[in-house]
Amino acid sequence: PSPAGLRHMHRPEQDENTPSEAPSHIDGGITSVDLGDIGNDLHIEEVDHDSQHKRKVPQIHLPPRLAPNKAWEHHHRATTSFVHERLQRRRNNNIQTPISEKEMSDEERRQLLVSRTPEWKKLKQHKEEIDNIHLRELLQDRERSESMFAEHDGVYLDFSRQRANLKTLRLLRDLAMRQKLPDKMKAMMSGEKINFTEKRAVLHTALRSDPTEEIYVDGVNVVEEVHQVLDQIKSFTAGVRSGELRGYTGKRLRNIISVGIGGSYLGPEFLHEVLKTEPEGINSALGYSLRFLANVDPVDVERTCADLDPEETLIVIVSKTFTTAETMLNARTMRQWLWDFMGNDKEVVRKHMVACASVSATDKVKEFGIDTENYFFRFWDWVGGRYSVCSAAGAVPISLLYGFDLFEKFLKGAQSIDKHFMSAPLDKNIPVIMGLLGVWNHSFLGYKTRTTLPYAEALLRLPSHIQQLDMESNGKAMTKFNVEADYEVGEIDFGEPGTNGQHSFFQLLHMGQTVPCDFIGFCQSQHDLCLDGENLSSHDELMSNFFAQPDALANGKTAEEVMAEGVEGDLVPHRTFKGNRPSMSLLLPKLTAYATGQLLAIYEHRTAVQGFIWDINSFDQWGVELGKKLAMDVKDHLLKARQSDDHVIEASNPASSRILNYYVNNSRDSHACDDLSPVNPLTRVTRKTHADHAKMPPPTQHDLRGKSGRL
Repeated sequence: PSPAGLRHMHRPEQDENTPSEAPSHIDGGITSVDLGDIGNDLHIEEVDHDSQHKRKVPQIHLPPRLAPNKAWEHHHRATTSFVHERLQRRRNNNIQTPISEKEMSDEERRQLLVSRTPEWKKLKQHKEEIDNIHLRELLQDRERSESMFAEHDGVYLDFSRQRANLKTLRLLRDLAMRQKLPDKMKAMMSGEKINFTEKRAVLHTALRSDPTEEIYVDGVNVVEEVHQVLDQIKSFTAGVRSGELRGYTGKRLRNIISVGIGGSYLGPEFLHEVLKTEPEGINSALGYSLRFLANVDPVDVERTCADLDPEETLIVIVSKTFTTAETMLNARTMRQWLWDFMGNDKEVVRKHMVACASVSATDKVKEFGIDTENYFFRFWDWVGGRYSVCSAAGAVPISLLYGFDLFEKFLKGAQSIDKHFMSAPLDKNIPVIMGLLGVWNHSFLGYKTRTTLPYAEALLRLPSHIQQLDMESNGKAMTKFNVEADYEVGEIDFGEPGTNGQHSFFQLLHMGQTVPCDFIGFCQSQHDLCLDGENLSSHDELMSNFFAQPDALANGKTAEEVMAEGVEGDLVPHRTFKGNRPSMSLLLPKLTAYATGQLLAIYEHRTAVQGFIWDINSFDQWGVELGKKLAMDVKDHLLKARQSDDHVIEASNPASSRILNYYVNNSRDSHACDDLSPVNPLTRVTRKTHADHAKMPPPTQHDLRGKSGRL
């Protein structure tokens, strides 16, 4: 007999009873359809060519509840519906997703830039209108002034001294909507992987979320994990503070050294500086101390360890990957310091060193000698270093010094702003307003710098934290479309507390370059003073400057006003202030842990808003990597030079070769690691502790006595 042939059956013709869409209840619903089975769900006929008799050979059982004549139709419609749904979802879900270079030409990608939108162009045209209006005039517009403020939970933002009017704000909101700002905000808060260069979620907000919330990343409820770690930190820090957990020699652990760099250092230090003069913080920290070791400079080690008793010191190592070169060198130095005083028993490290790192770094933490069961506190890849102060990076050192309850108040303050950020309309949303005005000042008005001016000495480290937060986040040129921005992106941030800044760089703010200013003040001081004979308290004296400086920057001083004061001739132009310099003012009730959390979240979200508008990735930091790679190459050159006095360094260019050889030749005599024998020499870590200083008698002679001495 001739071989049998196989052919596919044609699907039945559609009749009027065939449903237009496959019902979702059929065979478990549309989402249960397997696209790989499309071709297999057909009946196949075996044809005997000699007899021409047809015999049906069932290959796959049809799903139950499907009528035989309509099985293909239902299956086909379910499949196409599923595919179309997926494609549509991909089209709609393009938030922060880069466009592949293979799909578009350079010019096509440039057409996607925000600068090519009608909303951006309208703002460009509007700038010409604003250029013709002085802030002095804008401030006299009562309707405008009464509209340009926002409030939430004690935070009062006054932005009436911006070079903007109500039309400006409307155009900026139009731009925000064009850029789908609310969708991008929601995508960030819900755990979508908006960090597209590293394929990661951005969920620092989950670190301060309520335990009842649910946010899933890769199928895992991250909120549940966050609160597991917070509970672990609470238990551990309470154990240390109560004396239940002690050091290797049985002494209580009273000193904390936090070893980290960048966001692992600046954020926690800024919070520490606030809490150490906050009344509750003062009481909580009695008997304890906290120091930060960040710089790889050995002098920083000496300054940090001075006067501390190693037997009473707990070292907290903060490094997400546990590979950060500077942090790990300092970590090894701290380990050596402990060993030098207590011996190199592995229990010394297990009792005196703690790690805050990613779960992926567990093996490295264990290899270092740290107890990963009890002294290891994890955080996640979706927490960037500059956004990590609410994670274990900040929670562990701050809770050890001040107690977990105070740190929790800080988290609640940040959470308050998170909720405001997601729920308030754009025209009353404090971080959104600040972010949009940041875009206006930088990309349209052309101001390349910005300054943060907290009128509170306890916020002395806030400008440094914001500097890293903003400049590392938005110091980019490449957009998500894989083409460089053709508009200004990323300001230079700097700042200084209150009246100190006035006597440092305010000359430039008033008469040099125009620098938009953020003034931060408080209705009540952490500690106010009122001296006998003074009419105003010290805090009122401080705040009088807080209120006066924005008006001075905005209004300036005309030549006529200068001459009215009796100034004549050539001096007039030197004492004339042009004004028209923008600023905004944030006023809060009092600088507490809660208010500090609010400030942190405001600036974190402001940074994100600007990045969303500019179409850049505010959550990677590839610019940090190149210098690290080159430093490794330089270390190889230095190692070879240290091993041979005759070695001449040949670097990548003559200039680098010349300066490296100069350095080596002029540092040979003082090099600390000349002993290259297999026996590990003692390190150059400080040998003095609190005990050494306590034994030192007071000087018997000094030159401070009476009129014959210096005083």
